[in-house]
Amino acid sequence: MLKDITFGQYYDATSVVHKCDPRVKILLMIAFIVLIFVSQNMFSLAFACVSVIFVLLISRVPIKLFLKNLKAIWVVLAFTAVINLFYSNTGKVLVSFWIVEITTGGVYRAVFMALRIILLIFISSVLTYTTTPNSLTDGIESLLSPLKYIGLKNAVHIFAMMMTIALRFIPTLIEEAEKIMNAQKARGADLENGSLVERVKALIPILIPLLISSVRRAYELAEAMECRCYNGGVGKTRMKQLTLSVSDLYAIIFIAVFTCGIIGLNIIF
Repeated sequence: MLKDITFGQYYDATSVVHKCDPRVKILLMIAFIVLIFVSQNMFSLAFACVSVIFVLLISRVPIKLFLKNLKAIWVVLAFTAVINLFYSNTGKVLVSFWIVEITTGGVYRAVFMALRIILLIFISSVLTYTTTPNSLTDGIESLLSPLKYIGLKNAVHIFAMMMTIALRFIPTLIEEAEKIMNAQKARGADLENGSLVERVKALIPILIPLLISSVRRAYELAEAMECRCYNGGVGKTRMKQLTLSVSDLYAIIFIAVFTCGIIGLNIIF
């Protein structure tokens, strides 16, 4: 299960999405997420699905990496679908037993909400797969730069650095947890069988070493930053300056067409 989590990893490739300015990608990702939840019917959501698939294809990131992220959240997807399945009682009754009724309206809502979550995961993954941690830090810091006028210049840089480090260490912590689980299994620990309580108790020998390892890595990272005389955003310069390119223009045009399509389909249908 842990090996299926690839969120936070950068995939090196040459594509239009990779070449886009990180600031543009962050803003467009936020716009995509908002518009996905603005979709009110299957026609607009289908248009969103086609648009997201188009973005995945032009990013040149293997589709299997995006699908792996779904394997890691299938429980959330299933729970959301089941809850929404019984939330609506409109339409034709398909199944009826005791006090429970499953209707066509419930099935429609369950599929609708599950698709929303899938699109959310896909479009969020595009940002991390196509943007290096350094570029992501620079993009977040640049977008939050107006806060420097109220005395938060250094705080903005620290916040951006914290977010990037958190994303960067997601794959590292997953790999570390996998190693600890394999070591515990080699010692005879049963992590997959038994009741829910027993399986939760079996996680304790994994969580404690993982916590200790995380703290140790944090100290090592802090010492490495101190040895390089890191002092936050004060006097900091960038080796690569953020500039807009033709790829960013294409991205802005695409999101404009996407916005018009979602709003238009919501109005028409």
